[in-house]
Amino acid sequence: MKSIILLFAVTFGLTISFVLLNSPSSTPTKTKPDPMARSFVLWLHGLGDSGPANEPIKTFFASPDFSNTNWSFPSAPSNPVTCNYGAMMPSWFDIHEIPVTATSPNDESSVLKAVQKVHATIDKEIAAGTNPKNIFVCGFSQGGALTLASVLLYPQTLGGGAVFSGWVPFSSSILERVTPDAKKTPFLWYHGMADRTVLFEAGQAGPPFLEKAGVKCEFKAYPGLAHSISDAELFDLEEWISSHIQSSS
Repeated sequence: MKSIILLFAVTFGLTISFVLLNSPSSTPTKTKPDPMARSFVLWLHGLGDSGPANEPIKTFFASPDFSNTNWSFPSAPSNPVTCNYGAMMPSWFDIHEIPVTATSPNDESSVLKAVQKVHATIDKEIAAGTNPKNIFVCGFSQGGALTLASVLLYPQTLGGGAVFSGWVPFSSSILERVTPDAKKTPFLWYHGMADRTVLFEAGQAGPPFLEKAGVKCEFKAYPGLAHSISDAELFDLEEWISSHIQSSS
């Protein structure tokens, strides 16, 4: 049984093939005032993973648009997880079965508790002076599902939510709680077509769910990609966030 538990934890955790970029050339360039306001990127990891293990993700964001970006990679608390026979591991909320399908049961109460913690982090960043429209929440797998829930239920318009290999963690009745301002927050959704942990069908169910609430969602499918994040997805995310950051001017 231990081997099964470890397999689930490893499979569901973040799997990234990092390509370390060479240091930028030291050739002098013309300097000019940075027109970009402070921004904030919150990254939520997958089941059994940790925040620090995901910090290398920010090395993919080399654009000057991120020169004034505050990054946060929190770690989920240790909780018993039903799909892993009740084993304790880093988990944002409970998951009942793996693989996750479009019709898998959800533990909405634990999801909503996790949402409260994410909202507290966002509130703190706004209190520090960051424009809500420059706040981006991103997450992989279980973290992607929490990203969807947290951004959708936040009462203000944020910069955006990016879901990697995630799923919808609650029923459509939750849409009654989505505020008009929250509906203005755009989503970007990535999912590998060869994903055997969170099935592609679970990802495909995301955009129609958001459309019911009148929320804009851009969905991108990746043929051959299993339950992991590709370099191409991260570079694409960099461009997407750059296009949504609000200038300070």
